[in-house]
Amino acid sequence: MNIIHSIPENIFESIGIAAGLSACLVIATQVYKEFRYKGPSSLSNGFIFGWVFIYLFWCFYGIRFNTMALWLTNAIAVVIQLVLCFIVIRKRKIYPAQT
Repeated sequence: MNIIHSIPENIFESIGIAAGLSACLVIATQVYKEFRYKGPSSLSNGFIFGWVFIYLFWCFYGIRFNTMALWLTNAIAVVIQLVLCFIVIRKRKIYPAQT
């Protein structure tokens, strides 16, 4: 564990921001795919809204403990996830479930 403690905090913060932004890119890829696909969404409400709450928690956690890598990237993730929610809800109005 001494190796980890010997690495400066700003290095961890920079790597954390890069990792968080990479995760945001993954979410953005899903948003793009969902936007381009002309058909009903297969994403569940639990999935799309659950992730909003998860990202919000980690954003607030980052604010609470003053960790920019957490609050910044999770704030971005919340916005991207809300866009995904909007797209999925809009698609459900366009393509009502057929039972």
